[in-house]
Formats: sequence, structure tokens, C-alpha cells
Amino acid sequence: MPLSRRKFFGLGASATTAMMLSSLETFAQEKHAFPAAKGFSLKIMATNWGFRGTTDEFCAKVKKEGYDGIELWWPGDQASRDELFTALKKHGLEVGFLCGGSSSNPQQHLTEFKTAVDAAANNTAQKPLYLNCHSGRDYFTFEQNQAFIDHTTQLAKKTGIRICHETHRSRILFAASVARQYMEKLPDLRLTLDISHWCTVHESLLGDQPETVALALDRTDHIHARVGHPEGPQVSDPRAPEWEGAVKTHIGWWDAIVEKKKKAGQPLTILTEFGPPDYMPTLPYTRQPLADQWAINVHMMQMLRKRYS
Repeated sequence: MPLSRRKFFGLGASATTAMMLSSLETFAQEKHAFPAAKGFSLKIMATNWGFRGTTDEFCAKVKKEGYDGIELWWPGDQASRDELFTALKKHGLEVGFLCGGSSSNPQQHLTEFKTAVDAAANNTAQKPLYLNCHSGRDYFTFEQNQAFIDHTTQLAKKTGIRICHETHRSRILFAASVARQYMEKLPDLRLTLDISHWCTVHESLLGDQPETVALALDRTDHIHARVGHPEGPQVSDPRAPEWEGAVKTHIGWWDAIVEKKKKAGQPLTILTEFGPPDYMPTLPYTRQPLADQWAINVHMMQMLRKRYS
């Protein structure tokens, strides 16, 4: 029976905290039982999205929490790149880069994208574990968007870097049904699976598209571990019991990917990517976040490492 507001807050701080953590704690205690073939590795990355501080401060905090590395946008200027690579070396962290474009003109957008992704892949300061592409637009034609994928396919073969296209709203793979067309026609397409976006686009936990989801899980090399729901890309706090259904569904998808990678002896990277406002719900007027973004991401990292390592 659901608790009333009065009874909930009357439980006291320790009891309410234990209740809120119960959902993910239960999953964290369930080790992923599949044995790993030689070659499997798991790297869990931190996002700088919402972090207020210097690059060095961010990297120091990430290292202290126990992350393997960071994911952030490819820096557009040399000073920022120098600052980043100095901090990465100092704190012993891996890196994955986000690359994209912004123009509404398809050709200009492609040029912007190529400039960023080529620079990130060919930099000599530190080889990235992967490149994550915010590529194309949902309103570009299939052929216009295919040019982005074709470019990264060749670049990945040339550099040996995993290059993945993210299932993100407003981008090429914004919807499951649309992404399926690209997956079926382009066998070399690899994914960053942020399936929370598809939950929002299709206003469901995708129970009516199992074949498309299965195809996406097969193509995934990188995961953005955020829990979405039918009405939005981010639950307020995945530790809260009211989100147990969404949490279980997302972990089920991630379990399937990990199983495939363990059996194949292939590496996997995961980014914990619960975001700040306006992804994080806020109180009206004050815009106070309803939960602690950093704490949630650290909790996700610890849960995923315990479950899959």
C-alpha cells in the first residue's frame, strides 16, 4: 500500500533513505553471472555536464570517486585542449569525446561534424577510448544522414577507434523505428545506446518494439546509463521506489549488452549520464533540483561496477 506523505516523512531520515535506495540496491546485489571471455573489459566514464569548476577539479573529483575516465565534447580551441590533456595525464584518466554539428544546412553540418570528429580521432595527445557522435538531424533525408555514418565508418577503420552514433532526440537515430532503417541498411553502423530518448519519443518502455530493441542491443558498443520513462528522458531519482519499473527495464537492456560483450570478449564503455536541470526536475520558482545529480551518477557507477565486474 502506498505511503501517505505524512507517514513517509515520519519514518525519519535513515528509514526514508533506505526505502529510496532499495530498488537499485536490490539490483546491485545481483551479480551479472555470465563469465567473460578474454578481451572483455568495462570502463565506466563520468560526464562533466553540469559540473561547475575547472577541468583539473573535475578530473580530480572523478578519480577520487573511482571512475575510469571522462566523456566530454571535443574542445574547440587549443588552450582548452591543453588544459584537458594535462588534467587527464595528471589524474590517470581515460577519455571519450563527443563530436557533432549544429547547422541546419546539411552540407555545412557535415563539414562541422567532420572537422570535429577528424580532429578528435587524429589527436596525438591521448587516444580516446571511443568517439560518440551527435550526428545529423531528424529532419535531414536518409541520404544526407548516411553521409555522416559513412564518414565515421571509414574513420574507424583507419584509426582503430570505436566510433558510435547516439540514439538521441533531434539526431539521426532519434526514434527506434527510424534507427532500424539505418541499422538494416548500414551493417557497419555502431551505436551509443541512450535508450531513454526512445522511451520519450515513443511514450513507452518499448514493449511493442522488441525486434528493433534487440537489433539495437546487438549494435551497441557504448552505453549512456540514464533511466528514462514514457514522459521524459530522466527519472527524478532512480533510487526512488516509484521508478522501479523503469529502472528494471533499463537494467535488463544493459544486462543483455554486457552479456553479449562478455561472450564475445569485446570491450564495453558506460557513461553515467544523469543530467542537471532541465533534465533534472526542479521545484517551481526556485528551480531547486529535486535530487543530487553527482550523487546519483556516482551511485549508478558503483551499482554498475558491482553488477558487471
